Amino acid sequence: MKLPEHYENDILFFFNGRPDALELYKTLFQQLDAAFPQASVKVQKTQISFYGPRLFAMASLPRRKRDPGLVVSFGLGRRLGSPRVSMAVEPYPGRWTHHVPVTDRERLDRELLGWLEEAWNFAQAK
Repeated sequence: MKLPEHYENDILFFFNGRPDALELYKTLFQQLDAAFPQASVKVQKTQISFYGPRLFAMASLPRRKRDPGLVVSFGLGRRLGSPRVSMAVEPYPGRWTHHVPVTDRERLDRELLGWLEEAWNFAQAK
């Protein structure tokens, strides 16, 4: 995966004081790197964005600092009916953004990776 120049420092700053979330992110990153080696990543103030070349997935911290883990978000051309999705919004007709809380490594499973693969394909088809 293509990384920006200060990626390691940016990641440490992003996850400062949240070692549980950092460990989950590292696992997610390894999975995305293996599945989409041509993708790139950008660390921003409120999220870490994954592109290939279009945005297809994001990782962020829960809004409440006391909530554990990560929120993995991605866009699809359909709304998922899974109970794992904490929120789904349709910012544009035919584009649904899904937010999935991830509180342990077991939740970084084949189902989530399948959705991220679908999000990759959806973003590239635009």
